[in-house]
Amino acid sequence: MNEAWYRVAMLLTLVAGIWEGPIAIIFRVFTDKGPSWLVAANYLPAPWCYVVAVAAAVVALAVIAVLDTLHKRAAAI
Repeated sequence: MNEAWYRVAMLLTLVAGIWEGPIAIIFRVFTDKGPSWLVAANYLPAPWCYVVAVAAAVVALAVIAVLDTLHKRAAAI
């Protein structure tokens, strides 16, 4: 994997995971803004929006872990 593509994939995954995870929860709890496509989890009713936001953050962290493992394996060759 090329170093530049690895960095781009890590950055995009991190931003999407943080924005759809903790930021979506912060928008839901602390602001009066309605849901938008940027915080898609907030379209769901109250208990499920939090579950989806946490799941989005966990999936993003799992993708980051896989990308890091693949990068280390490619660098070792």
